[in-house]
Amino acid sequence: MARVNHKLVKQRLNEKRSKITDKQFFSSRMLAGHFEDLAAAQTRRYHYNRRVRVNLYWKPKDAFTAATDNMQIRINTGHPLVTKVKGRENRYQIVCGMFAHELGHVLFTDFLSVQTYHNYLDSFKWYPRPPAFRLAADARNEKAFWEYVKEDPKNLQMVHQIAANIANIIEDGYIENRMLNSFPGTLGYGLETLRERHFDEIDTVTELIAKEADDDGHILESILQIMLSYAKFGRIKYGSEPKTDERIKTVFGLIDDIDEALMNRSGKERLNAVNTVMIRCWEYIQDFCEVCKERQEEAEAAGGTVTVAETLSEILSSIAGTSEVGSGSSTPVPEASGSTGESATAAARAETRSDASESESDDENASPQTESENNENASESGEASNQPDDSENAQPGGGGSSSGKQKTSESEKGRIPHQQTDGVSAPVGGSVTKNSEYQREQYDRAASDIERILDNMAEKAACEELESERIRELNEAAQSISYGDIHSGVNIRVNRIASVDPELVEQYDAICNPLISISRQLQKSLLRQLKENRRGGKQTGLIMGRRLDAHALCRNDGKVFYKNNLPNEIPELAVGLLLDESGSMCSCDRCTYARAAAIILYDFCESLEIPVMVYGHSTDCYDGKNSVELYSYAEFNGFDNDDKYRLMDISARGSNRDGAALRYVAEALSKRSEAVKLLILVSDGQPADTGYCGTAAEEDLRGIKQEYQRKGILFVAAAIGNDKQNIERIYGDSFLDITDLNQLPTKLTGVVKRHIRV
Repeated sequence: MARVNHKLVKQRLNEKRSKITDKQFFSSRMLAGHFEDLAAAQTRRYHYNRRVRVNLYWKPKDAFTAATDNMQIRINTGHPLVTKVKGRENRYQIVCGMFAHELGHVLFTDFLSVQTYHNYLDSFKWYPRPPAFRLAADARNEKAFWEYVKEDPKNLQMVHQIAANIANIIEDGYIENRMLNSFPGTLGYGLETLRERHFDEIDTVTELIAKEADDDGHILESILQIMLSYAKFGRIKYGSEPKTDERIKTVFGLIDDIDEALMNRSGKERLNAVNTVMIRCWEYIQDFCEVCKERQEEAEAAGGTVTVAETLSEILSSIAGTSEVGSGSSTPVPEASGSTGESATAAARAETRSDASESESDDENASPQTESENNENASESGEASNQPDDSENAQPGGGGSSSGKQKTSESEKGRIPHQQTDGVSAPVGGSVTKNSEYQREQYDRAASDIERILDNMAEKAACEELESERIRELNEAAQSISYGDIHSGVNIRVNRIASVDPELVEQYDAICNPLISISRQLQKSLLRQLKENRRGGKQTGLIMGRRLDAHALCRNDGKVFYKNNLPNEIPELAVGLLLDESGSMCSCDRCTYARAAAIILYDFCESLEIPVMVYGHSTDCYDGKNSVELYSYAEFNGFDNDDKYRLMDISARGSNRDGAALRYVAEALSKRSEAVKLLILVSDGQPADTGYCGTAAEEDLRGIKQEYQRKGILFVAAAIGNDKQNIERIYGDSFLDITDLNQLPTKLTGVVKRHIRV
């Protein structure tokens, strides 16, 4: 089999490992694959059928942090959010937290509803329904809102962005709460680490006000920052400001709506909170939009080309702790069975709500609407308001009508009316206590994860280096062979993939199961025989012998004797497979069948510990000269375990100059020490290349066959095309007719089986 040279790889591993930088580590495909595997393992409970793709890159000067389009997660691991943290392990936790956050969007964000929201806004409508009017100013704000967005397309564009930012704030709080509850291990710990860093970066209200005074900020930015702090962490960093501050009071007035959204599993319903925020904060939003327009006009006058949308986006990006606004077109994954609606920040939210209750008595804007104002509450978008009119049935304490029973509608026949009562039963036991010593569960596997990934990266780097050296050695060996006058002036070049692309791995994984199953079936009977031969055994049912088989004395045919078989070593076998990769192989899917046969034969030999090499050959022209292109897919001795993936590169290419390729593989096979050396050639036609065809080419192939047969090599030429007669004429008794391509794997493995039986 293709034995991996672990000793040689290990010698290079330590050297490579010590040279891996943070840039290499945090932008490696190995780490990205680790996160992809982690996501696949963790999301199995949701029956999530798509593999989450992760793209890691290192750009310290790029303001971008992370985002997802619900198909791929992109993370800038070179962002200061990561690099300012000391220690690779701590940086890993931050990156893991960024991944966990974006994975939360992939799993739980309703991107389709978000798209619908913006489509409705373009039509000057609310989605999913108009906001509820709770304050006297709400109706006036809504009227002003629609007038503003209809006035100028720029206004509508800016409102779109602000609404998306508000939706993202609420969504960030929601998905992080879901992730903390659902994945308390690796992902949860990384997310908590990231959240701690985000919270530390958030300015206090005092600091936000100072920025406003220096014209570095706007009151809307401050409100959105406070809103984000509450949505994600359940806490507000007041600083030295009283809780009656305008910004704090604004967010306090939105707490009920934010909490309802954060606990609502419907992405559509969570968008109602966006509508409420847009109306309740409209005066601030409108002023902010006008400031953005002024800045854009100033930049334009100075020769700049920045748009008002870009200006607004740049300003809003300064809000600490926000993620990039995601995009996509999918609905969230199905609900996890047994999942709870508990909040991971319930204690912090309860404390903040208590603060809001304390300041509620000072809220001058919380006065109820007057009767005249209620008449103005029809939605300006033309949609009916969702406020019910229950003035006739209102009772103190919300008890309903004076009958003492809740009314039932015609559609609710059979429902027992709810009885009004003056009291409730007293609670039995129970208490509320605070555990001040509670600490989050520590995740201590980060170090081992990093060590494992570093080892894999170092091993991969060592293997790539060794493979590069091998390619050079293979080409040197190719140049040292005498190919004969007929190939004079022809370049010989060996091609081999040093580092297997993930795409080849995916392609192999997609098709391998039925092929490997065929290989296992072909091995079954042979493996039994090989085991018996190698360990010896007892042969029963003999007519004569020295030993009687007591269990067979009742037989009437006289076969009552047995003898012991001595252990019998199977003659060692090495296999070389050479595939025709000429352009004609694309006809009738011949190349596809040849690739499948190579995969089966390779697995067959690997499982039986038979050394095997797989090559393909074609021709090309470079530097004005003809060349024979040899493609090394599997070698006898490997440095990695990726040869099976390299087989996926088998393709139909140029012409076929069989003699040069056959001699190269035969020469490599002749140097093996095994007693039996088998060379299998798979081709769909006779040689056809510039200056190499017809009788001369046939004579060259016969000469090569005879020469290497004397060196102990057994030839088998499998014909899979319409040129079977010519191939049979060339190879004679070595010819193998494969009329049905479906039989190709079975017949090739059958050839191998015949040569390893005793």
